[in-house]
Amino acid sequence: MTSALLAGPSTPPAGPGSTRSRTRRVRRATPRNTLTRGAALGLGVTMLWFSLLVLIPLTAVVAAASEGGWDRYFSVLSNSQTWAAVTLTVTQAAIVTAVNIVMGTIIAWVLVRDRFPGKSVVNVIIDVPFALPTIVAGLVLLSLYGPNSPLGLHWAFTERAVTLALAFVTLPFVVRTVQPVLEELDADVEEAAASLGAKRLTIFRRIILPSLVPAVMAGAALSFARAISEYGSLVLLSGNRPYETEVVSVRVLTFIENGNNASAAALASVMLFVALVVIVALDLVQRRVSRRG
Repeated sequence: MTSALLAGPSTPPAGPGSTRSRTRRVRRATPRNTLTRGAALGLGVTMLWFSLLVLIPLTAVVAAASEGGWDRYFSVLSNSQTWAAVTLTVTQAAIVTAVNIVMGTIIAWVLVRDRFPGKSVVNVIIDVPFALPTIVAGLVLLSLYGPNSPLGLHWAFTERAVTLALAFVTLPFVVRTVQPVLEELDADVEEAAASLGAKRLTIFRRIILPSLVPAVMAGAALSFARAISEYGSLVLLSGNRPYETEVVSVRVLTFIENGNNASAAALASVMLFVALVVIVALDLVQRRVSRRG
């Protein structure tokens, strides 16, 4: 008994419970947000490339525009010709984006849910505006809708020409963002809802639409951003007539050609702000619709 007392308290054998507790303590000691070397390297390369292509150029434009203060913005936007170009560009971009939301979703639906002869050909043609140089697109549209139009539609050098050109170059955005989402939707869920008595409108509103809205809004944001910055397809088709068919991109080029780089930067930063506002608004819309779905 004396030897037992001198030996001290016995140590309980290590069991699975003690191993788990040690593992938990090790996990708690490791910060959850710690980046591995590979992740840190990837993040660094990503931010460097993003900064060189996007952040630094945008910062340079905003810095150049802010040199003249608010007076510079006021003088640029108070010019009637510049304001007419801004109004035309934003209005036409909004109209084309709304059309693309409807027609792009319908085209994506037909390409995914329907079968018809020549479907693969149509699926390839959808990407033509992506691959075709915009100046070539303007030439093609001018040959079809110009003064000697074989279709009898003489839309060149009018606001219709601006709408037509913007619709042509922005067509694929909504189609290509909605199409993959439609392909991933489970048709069994729709069939189950129909078997339980749900009507087609209810199925679309409660099952299909919440899944499509984020893709539709993403395509709409891309469409609007491309539309307000379009130049090549409008050079030949719109005629760049001041107060009538002159868009912002042409107006910015005019400022630069006249050596007024500060005004060009100010107008560019204004359009950047407009694009950001529209993108944020579309994001809020898609979140609200998704929650209600």
